[in-house]
Amino acid sequence: MGGCFSKPKPGNQRAHLKSIEVKVELSLLEKEKEMDGLSPNGKASPFADCRPNGALGHGSDDDSTPLPLYHKPRDYVEASVCHVKDLENGQMREVDLGSGRALLIKEHGEFSAMGHKCPHYGAPLVKGVLSKGHVRCPWHGACFNIATGDIEDFPGLDSLPTFQVRVEKDKVIIRANKQALQSQKRSKPMARCSAVINSSTGFSHVLIIGSGPAGLVCAETLRQEGFTDRIVMCTMDRHPPYDRPKLSKSLDSTAEQLRLRSMDFLQDHDIELLTEKEAVAVDVKTRSVTFEDGLRMEYRKLFIATGSKPKPMNYKGKDVRNVFHVRTPEDANSIARLANNKNAVIVGTSFVGMEVAAALTDKAHSVSVIGIESVPFKKALGEKVGKAIMKLFEANRVKFYMLNEVSEMIGHHGQLKEVVLKSGKVLRADVCVIGAGSIPATGFLKQSGIHMDSKGFIAVNKVMQTNADGVFAGGDVVIFPFPPRNNKKVNIPHWQMAHVHGRVAALGMMGRATEIKTVPYFWSAMFGKTIRYAGYGDGFDDVIIQGDLDELRFVAFYTRSEEVVAVASMNYDPIVSRVAEVLGSGKTIKKRDVETGDISWLIDKGSQ
Repeated sequence: MGGCFSKPKPGNQRAHLKSIEVKVELSLLEKEKEMDGLSPNGKASPFADCRPNGALGHGSDDDSTPLPLYHKPRDYVEASVCHVKDLENGQMREVDLGSGRALLIKEHGEFSAMGHKCPHYGAPLVKGVLSKGHVRCPWHGACFNIATGDIEDFPGLDSLPTFQVRVEKDKVIIRANKQALQSQKRSKPMARCSAVINSSTGFSHVLIIGSGPAGLVCAETLRQEGFTDRIVMCTMDRHPPYDRPKLSKSLDSTAEQLRLRSMDFLQDHDIELLTEKEAVAVDVKTRSVTFEDGLRMEYRKLFIATGSKPKPMNYKGKDVRNVFHVRTPEDANSIARLANNKNAVIVGTSFVGMEVAAALTDKAHSVSVIGIESVPFKKALGEKVGKAIMKLFEANRVKFYMLNEVSEMIGHHGQLKEVVLKSGKVLRADVCVIGAGSIPATGFLKQSGIHMDSKGFIAVNKVMQTNADGVFAGGDVVIFPFPPRNNKKVNIPHWQMAHVHGRVAALGMMGRATEIKTVPYFWSAMFGKTIRYAGYGDGFDDVIIQGDLDELRFVAFYTRSEEVVAVASMNYDPIVSRVAEVLGSGKTIKKRDVETGDISWLIDKGSQ
C-alpha cells in the first residue's frame, strides 16, 4: 500500500505518541502566550481564533508543524536590542540576539520581529522595502507579512519565523527560539492525505503535470489550505524539484545542490512525485492523462504546468554531438566540463544564453556569442541598456557576432568542430550552447480540446482555469488576463510568476477564487552583477535612464504613453522592489515623475 492514509501506519505507534507530545507542547505554548497576553510579535493577536499562518481547520489530525516546538527556557534566547526611541515608524534594523540575528520592525507605533534573511536566496531584508504590513525582498521581490512571517508574494517556498517582542523600561526586548534564529525559515503547516489509496491506483483527486514552481506551489498550497485528498505530481525530470534559473548561472551545480524540496519532504506531506513521466495525451471527456510508458491516470482536477521547450532552429548538421540546450543539471555540468580550456559558441542572446556565456568566461579558451539583434536584450531592456551590458561582456573577452544566424554545425567523427554563420564566418567550436528562446511544451494537448492560441499557449481565465471542466494551467505555458493591461491575455514566463499561478490555481480548485495582484519580477546575474526587473514592459515606447550606464549603476524606467510600466536596474537596490511596491499598490508612476532626475522619493530610507 502507498499513497495516503487516515490512520497511523502499523508499527508506527511511537510516531503517534510523538504527535500527542507535540499537541501537549503546543497547548503549553498557547498557555504561555495567554499569560503574556501577546501574539508572537508582542501585540494582541488579530488571529486568535485561527490556526497558525492562516491555514484552514479542516485538515487531518496528522497535520505536521513546520519546526519542532519547544517550551524549555534553554531553547530560547532573550535580549534587549535597542531603546524604544531608536527606531522611527517605518524603519527596520537588523539586531543581534547572541544566538543569531533578527529583523526588528517598527510600523504604526508597534514593534515586531522576524527572520532577517529572505528564505529564497538569503537577501538581507533590512535593505528591502517596508510597506503596509509586509517587507519586500530587495533582490527578487518576495513579500513577507510582518505579523505572521508568512510569504505573501513570491519567489520562494518558505516563510519566516517570528519572535516575541515586548517593551520594558523603554528597552525593546526580543525573545526568540534558538533553532528558528539559526534556520531563518519555516514551512507553513500542511494537512495530510486522509484517503486510503493504493499507490498503483490510476486515479488522483489532483493530478499535476510538471514539477517546476507552478506545479510545486500548487501542491503545497493545496496542503496548506487543508486539502486532504490524493495529490500526484508527474515530471519528465529524473530529479525532485530544483532551482532551474541557477543552471545557467552556476554550471557546476548538481541537482542535489539546486534541490527545492527533497523526496522526504514530499512524502512527509503526501505529495506523490512520479519522475521520468512524459504526458502524451489528455482526454477531458474521460478526465484522464496518458503517459509515454503506457500509464493512464484519471483525475478530478488537472493542473498543466509543463513549462517551455527550446525553440526549433534550422541549420545543417543536427546530428553533431556537443550541442546543448540548458535543460537539466546534467546538461549544465556537461557544458562546463567540455568547455574547459576549449572554444565555446553560444547561439542566441536570451537571458539563459548570455548567463551561460558569462559563466564560461573563466573556464573556456574562447567564448563567442551569435545573435540576431544588433545588441543583446534589445527587445526586453532597450538598446541603451543592451549596449552597456554588451560592453561588460566584451571587457570579459566575449566576442559577439550580431545580426547573424547559424547555417551549419560541422563535426569530425561526430564531434563538433566548427560553427558556420550565414554571413560565411566560420567559428572554431568544441561545445555549442543554444539559448535562442523557447516555445510552450503543449504539443501533447493538440487533440485534447483545451483551447490554445496559434503559438501553443494555453488560454486561462483569472483563476487559471481552461475551457475544459476541472482543468487548470499555469507557468510558462499560459496566456492569462493581466489586470494592469485591462485584463489583456499575456504570457509572462518568469520563475516568480509561475509560483503565483500555482497558488491561484490551487485556490481556484478549492473554490476560493483569488485574482493575480502580483507585479512581475525577474532577475539575471552575470559577472557578479545582477539585473533586476519589475513590471510588464512589453510594447514600451521610451526608456528613461537615471544613473551611469558606463559604470553599470543605473535605473531604467520603461514607459508606454505617459506611464511607467516597468523598471530595470543594476547596483541600485532596492529601487526595483520599491517600484514594484508602488505599482503593486495600484498607483501609477508618470513619465514626468522620473524624467526630472530626482528619484529620491523612490529610494527607501527605512532601514538602519
